Amino acid sequence: MAESVIQTQPDLLIDTDREEQADLCTEELLINMGPQHPATHGVLRVVLRTDGEMVMAAYPHIGYLHRCAEKIGENLQPYQYVPYTDRMDYCGGMNNNQALALAIEKLGGIEVPPRGAALRVMVAEFNRIASHLISVGCYGLDMGAFTPFLYTFREREMILDMFEALCGARLTYSYITPGGVTHDLPEGFVERAREFLDYFEPKIDDYNNLLSYNHIFLKRTSNVGVIPARTALGYGMTGTCLRASGVRWDLRKAQPYDGYEQYDFEVPIGRPGGVDGWPLGVVEGDCFCRYYVRVLEMVQSVRIIRQVLDTLPDGEVIAKKTKNVKLPAGAEVYVEAEVTRGQLGFYVLGDGSAIPARIKARGPSFSNVSVVGAVAPNHLIGDMPAIIGSIDMVMGEVDR
Repeated sequence: MAESVIQTQPDLLIDTDREEQADLCTEELLINMGPQHPATHGVLRVVLRTDGEMVMAAYPHIGYLHRCAEKIGENLQPYQYVPYTDRMDYCGGMNNNQALALAIEKLGGIEVPPRGAALRVMVAEFNRIASHLISVGCYGLDMGAFTPFLYTFREREMILDMFEALCGARLTYSYITPGGVTHDLPEGFVERAREFLDYFEPKIDDYNNLLSYNHIFLKRTSNVGVIPARTALGYGMTGTCLRASGVRWDLRKAQPYDGYEQYDFEVPIGRPGGVDGWPLGVVEGDCFCRYYVRVLEMVQSVRIIRQVLDTLPDGEVIAKKTKNVKLPAGAEVYVEAEVTRGQLGFYVLGDGSAIPARIKARGPSFSNVSVVGAVAPNHLIGDMPAIIGSIDMVMGEVDR
């Protein structure tokens, strides 16, 4: 009888129907990714709806850095408003200054002297390099690679040293202003700039050897977070994020300003693996493409700066009248520039005084970050840092 109990006991303990139901009864979980400040992108919160390790949906939450930047612009003269644009994309202040200046100059009929325009291009491209160095170094840090971060920030510090010699600031410059730039180059700046370019250009090969061709980094970023060209255009993405999806669109080529048409340079776009030397496994529009296009853009920025230094004209650096310029009543303009993260546009409406009646900014990071909800589903939670880091948004410009 004891033997009979032992044989039947397992059957008594197992409820086959209940076990099958347990396999089917899963529960989705909401996970807060943030809000936190990783010292580069800004304060962003992304709510992830997950099923196990899989992300089913992602909802970006913005607004933590909102500070009424546009309303402030309706109470100041444009030259006084320039410092506020530095604090939108605080990694690309020179380029932000340039975008506002272009809009005010078009509305106010201000003509920039040739030397002032050339200096604008030079500092904008230096700032593009500095911004991309942050992106490349910190993206490696997001993926667990610490050494490239130290290399890229070493070179960025050299650019900031030059900016400090130029305008006294290392982050918020206010150097480009309506009418030109605030003042001319300090003595020896051209030679110093050439020395930096000679030093920096070979360092890009170091970044590629350390990070771009690293097997682990490629596995983390290749065929992850793929954004097709149609999706990128549909969400209004611009800059490196759009070009990484294979769309060759750059305002410096398509709608040149400040003399960009004088300089010879290329517009890098994302490529699938095996094309033009791109690593195998890469898919057009994936995280690796968004990263690597920035590396290639640094090469082109070096090329532009060399041409500026070789052809730098003499003369004044700013128009004679830049303050108390009356903005025609009822006249309005919208002007965009190719800044470090895409197209930054300013809408300006005049009311007959020197203070605009309305200023509205169109920030590239705002559109770029909106695609997170479309690209995140069906990725692992561990892929989210790769996706968000590859977009390279700056929340100060998103929230304003």
